[in-house]
Amino acid sequence: MESEAIAHVVRRWVEDLVVGLNLCPFVGREIASNRVRFVVTDVTTEKQLLVALESELALLDVDAEVETTLLIHPDVLRDFFDYNQFLDTAEQLLVQSKLEGIYQIASFHPDYQFAGTAAGDAENYTNRSPYPLLHILREESLERSIAAYPDVELIPARNIEQMKSLGREKLQALLQGCFNAGET
Repeated sequence: MESEAIAHVVRRWVEDLVVGLNLCPFVGREIASNRVRFVVTDVTTEKQLLVALESELALLDVDAEVETTLLIHPDVLRDFFDYNQFLDTAEQLLVQSKLEGIYQIASFHPDYQFAGTAAGDAENYTNRSPYPLLHILREESLERSIAAYPDVELIPARNIEQMKSLGREKLQALLQGCFNAGET
């Protein structure tokens, strides 16, 4: 699938599920103001992905117009457990680059599974995306958003309850709908 089509599918996921279900109350404003960068890589190795991540961090350092980047990597780390292990490497990059505390990386994957849950549990859909991706966030902006949001600590529990209420089948259909919309 072409990069533009993949980016379209991920954007639909953000708009329809993340914003539409209010999983993250902070991203809607950034989508509306076009400050979310959707980058599809054609990398096929973890080493190449690390280089792409480093490049995106450098771009964010010089482009204040971009609030956050979704680094989409459809051809590497398709296995969730490999992906999950790579997150440690990505965090090490932040530390080595002296960017820890400036940026953080949120994780999303088609097979995302929280510790202590079964693979099919609905709450895993809070972090299930159409493709593996790394979400690079600016810490300062995130902290401001959190400080301004009432009862921010209730968001995870609210999201889990909402996912359970919708159920796995409905969530699968919503996620699949992002692909279907990408075909039109």
